[in-house]
Amino acid sequence: MMKRRNFLKRSLLVSGGALATGAFSSSLGTASEADDSTWHMPDEGAAHAATWMAFGPSIDVWGDKLLPVARDNLASIAKAIAAHEPVKMLVREEDYDIAARLCGASVTLVVQPIDDLWMRDTGPVFVKNQAAEAGAVGFNFNGWGGKQEHGNDADVAGFIAHAVAAGLIETKLVLEGGGIEVDGEGTAIITESCVLNANRNPGVSKAQCEKELSRLLGVRKIIWLPGIAGKDITDGHTDFYARFATPGVVVAGMDMDPQSYDHAVTKRHLEILRQSTDINGHKLEVVVLQGPSTVRRKYENKEFAAGYINFYVCNGAVIAPEFGDRTADNNARDALRDLFPGRDIIQLNIDGIAAGGGGIHCTTQQQPA
Repeated sequence: MMKRRNFLKRSLLVSGGALATGAFSSSLGTASEADDSTWHMPDEGAAHAATWMAFGPSIDVWGDKLLPVARDNLASIAKAIAAHEPVKMLVREEDYDIAARLCGASVTLVVQPIDDLWMRDTGPVFVKNQAAEAGAVGFNFNGWGGKQEHGNDADVAGFIAHAVAAGLIETKLVLEGGGIEVDGEGTAIITESCVLNANRNPGVSKAQCEKELSRLLGVRKIIWLPGIAGKDITDGHTDFYARFATPGVVVAGMDMDPQSYDHAVTKRHLEILRQSTDINGHKLEVVVLQGPSTVRRKYENKEFAAGYINFYVCNGAVIAPEFGDRTADNNARDALRDLFPGRDIIQLNIDGIAAGGGGIHCTTQQQPA
C-alpha cells in the first residue's frame, strides 16, 4: 500500500501550458562533455542550518474535510523538527494567525504567497561549493507537469534563495526535489517516469540530463529507476521508492499488494538497486521497508500515501509516519533505528497529509549548514 497524490479534481491546468520547449534539448550536450561541477548537493543527513516548510493547504485543493487535519499535521511535523533545528514556514498573510496558533513560538513564520504545502517540490535544492558557499537551484516548478495551478509556488525557490542570501542557480531542467535522492558523494537515484517525462523535459535524453545534474548537483553517477508515469500527480517521485540512509546503504519500499500498480514497479526497483553500485564501485546494501497492511479508516481514500520511505532526516532525529498498523509501524521504527543510529526516531500521525497523497519528506526542504 504505497499510493500517492492522484490527479486533483480542482485547480487543474492543461498540461501544455507550462512545459519546457524543444529548444532546451538542443541546448544541452552529452554527459561526456560535462566539466567537473563546483557545486554538490549534500546528503540529507548532513548538518542543517534550517528546514523550510509551507503552511499551504487551501480549501480549493484540499476541501473542507482534509483542510483542518492537514494543517494540524503540518504543525506537528514542524514542531517535531523545531525541537532539533530551526524551522521556517512560508504562510499566506490570511493564514498567519491560524499558523501561529498551531505551530507555536518554536516555528518562524515567513509571509509569502503560496499555492500548496509541498515544499520538497517547490522549494530550491540547496547546494554548496568547495568554499562552503551556498547556492540554491531553481528547477522551474511547473505544477508536476501542468497538473495543478502553481503561479505562486513557481516563485518559492527564488524567494527562499533571496531570503537566505544564496545565489540562485538557473537551469532549463524542470523537475521537483522529490524526484532526486543523493548520497552526498556523487551518486543519485532518480526515476525516469518523472524527470524524463515529456510534461517536464520534452526531448531531453538521459545523457543530457546527467550532464546538467552533474553541473548543478555534483552528481557523477545516476541510478535510474523506471518509476511509473500517469498514476499519481508526481509521476512517481523517487522519495516514495528509495532513499539513501548512508552512502552505499539504500532503504527501499516494496508494495506487497499484487493488485497495486506499484507492486511490479517496486519489485523491479529492488532488482535494479540490488545489482547497482555507487560512484565508489561499492555494491549497494538494500534494506526493504514494507508499507502497512492497514491504515486508520477515518481518512483512508484512494490517494492515501501509506508508505514509510517518505521520512525526513534532520539534526539528531528522523521524523517518520505511523499509520495505526502496530506491527508495521514498529518494524519501520526499528529499521530506522538501525539505519540511523544516534538519532531519535519520531513517529507522527500524518493521516491528513497522507490522505492528500504525500508524506513528511514531501513537506520539507533542508537548508545545509
